[in-house]
Amino acid sequence: MIFSLIPPLTLLSLICVLEGVEVAVTALCAFAISTGIAGLCLSVWLRRSLPAPQEGSVGFFHPFADSGGGGERVLWCAIQALQGSRPAVQVLLYCRAGASAANLCDLAASSFGIPVEGDFEVVGLQKWDLILPKRWPRWTMLLQAAGSVWLCWEGMQKAMPEVMIDTSGWAFMYPLLRLAGVRVVCYTHYPTISTDMLKRVHTRQAAFNNDNSIAGSTLKSAAKLVYYYMFASLYGAVGACANVVMVNSSWTQAHISSLWLRLGTPQLVYPPCNTTSLSALPLDRKLKSLYLVSLAQFRPEKNHAKQLRAFALAQEQAARAWSPASEAVLAARLKIIGSCRDQEDHDRVDQLEEMAAALGIAEKVDFCVNASALQVRELLGGAVGGLHSMVDEHFGISVVEYMAAGTVPIAHNSGGPMMDIVVPCFGEEGEAVGFRCESDEEYAHAMNLVLSMEQSHRLQMAAAARRKSTTFCDKAFQEGFLSAIGPELRRIQSSCGRTYQG
Repeated sequence: MIFSLIPPLTLLSLICVLEGVEVAVTALCAFAISTGIAGLCLSVWLRRSLPAPQEGSVGFFHPFADSGGGGERVLWCAIQALQGSRPAVQVLLYCRAGASAANLCDLAASSFGIPVEGDFEVVGLQKWDLILPKRWPRWTMLLQAAGSVWLCWEGMQKAMPEVMIDTSGWAFMYPLLRLAGVRVVCYTHYPTISTDMLKRVHTRQAAFNNDNSIAGSTLKSAAKLVYYYMFASLYGAVGACANVVMVNSSWTQAHISSLWLRLGTPQLVYPPCNTTSLSALPLDRKLKSLYLVSLAQFRPEKNHAKQLRAFALAQEQAARAWSPASEAVLAARLKIIGSCRDQEDHDRVDQLEEMAAALGIAEKVDFCVNASALQVRELLGGAVGGLHSMVDEHFGISVVEYMAAGTVPIAHNSGGPMMDIVVPCFGEEGEAVGFRCESDEEYAHAMNLVLSMEQSHRLQMAAAARRKSTTFCDKAFQEGFLSAIGPELRRIQSSCGRTYQG
């Protein structure tokens, strides 16, 4: 919340110093009145220009609904919950043009094992490329935010819902929706900007969103820090326009609470994870064919390169310290499972294959691209350990899926895995459910421990992990989701002639 107040407070303080308190108060009142009048005029114009809201309709804004990541699992579980408990509601899905309801239903079933009725309306968005980061090499966040507003405007011209549920995190469209008379519900996976990002720029720490050319320059870092603070202020203001706010983890909850200019704590609703199906898998593993898995989309922030470096280091350490236990490490394989959204992701896979070859582990690494839900389940059911290496992962659905499958998680010591999921971890008090790491050396050490662990010890940890995973099941998500949006559904009950409970 504090970041949203920085620009107006700074300006007000400057006026106070230069002109006095009375002038500053007068200027503030004039600004508030003029802003209110402008907003009222814009609201009237929007409601006259746009089509009337469809009675009893709920929209889901998810431009990349045809992707196969954790965000899409949330989308389909939410739609399934709404269809099952509120059949009178008309569902509108705002996603990139080209997808049909039938194709999307097939995708939900094949990728996630989630059956969805095809009676929803697809609102195709032609300008979806406006929110791609590669479209805006400079001022990326700001221009993506502007692109999301334009994309929302395109969708609103085609079909207007009474309630819009944003499951992709495009908060800058919320004021437009509210001015048009649409109620806004959001399920935020991660903040567009976070205090951690501000800290990295301030300390000049290189990362995938803060490259070396900026981290290495004092002037560029200072300029980017100003840009980030201004963006954080805008982000906090637009976030305040949401009527209902849900977040997926304690980490996201803390950041949204500190950034968004609104009262009340966001509702924590853990995302749906495939725990029921995966929990049916046996905990035993074939000891003669041990392997580790990695389950994540091929995006830069997933940091697959760290996994390859750590696996190569684990192999090197096992070769140096030859023992019966190290033999299992040397014989182990790494299976990297992930989906590719576009050619850029496929190119990233090619680069990772080249990196594996350069590290001398190409013969021990398998890339499983765009695997089906059944293939993923089979691979998880045979793995002894699961890798996760994204810094500040907002939640970490793949980590929960490891745990449900009886695969010992080896996750990054930050974000959701640190605060909600891999708790307690190896070395902490209590029954450990996995490992948390940061450096390549820590990952390599954890890999060696998991691969060489006594069967009884591994089974004990895997069983504890599976018990913990039940906290994040589909049913728990759907109950929390329906409870959160219940007040908004009751608001539209008169338009569709149905009384909603919950």
